[in-house]
Amino acid sequence: MPKLWNTTIEAHRQTVRDAILETTWALVSKHGLMSVTMTQIAEKAGIGRATLYKYFPDVESILTAQHERHVASHLAHLTELRDQPGTAGERLEAVLQRYAIMCHYRQRHGTEELAALLHRNEHVANAQQQLIDLFRDLLTEVAAGELRDDVAPDELASYCLHALTAASSMPSDAAVNRLVAVTLAGLRPPPS
Repeated sequence: MPKLWNTTIEAHRQTVRDAILETTWALVSKHGLMSVTMTQIAEKAGIGRATLYKYFPDVESILTAQHERHVASHLAHLTELRDQPGTAGERLEAVLQRYAIMCHYRQRHGTEELAALLHRNEHVANAQQQLIDLFRDLLTEVAAGELRDDVAPDELASYCLHALTAASSMPSDAAVNRLVAVTLAGLRPPPS
């Protein structure tokens, strides 16, 4: 089989998969988790039900795949911020700020029922560990004297993750910014 043919088939499959994921997310966001059927998804995505079942066995698996894709894009964005030019302190602040904003807006995308379904999967635990590793790596790079040394970087990374998760309940972007400032202050050495 020519390489072009393989590429074309894979591109088509990816396009169909993306349409399924995006359609399902839109339907669930509009009508609720329990109201969406595979038939509705197939119709809205413009594919046959048999084709849909070749990709996914049920609505839950589609939502899980969409969530995994969403989480992966967030991790990629945070990794880009971590790797940008600047001091480790500046990059740490940029990563923490962006993560807090992600948490803040995450709360507005879905119901508690949907969050409970998606956050019980293993990929969420893996993503949290990747976040802690990313934070820890940055914390380890920060110059001596700029970061408290009485707490291990792993513990500080966990502190950042959990402190900034509170951004999901903040009423505004300004409140999120204050939360990031408080979190950063907790990373600095205590006054002598």
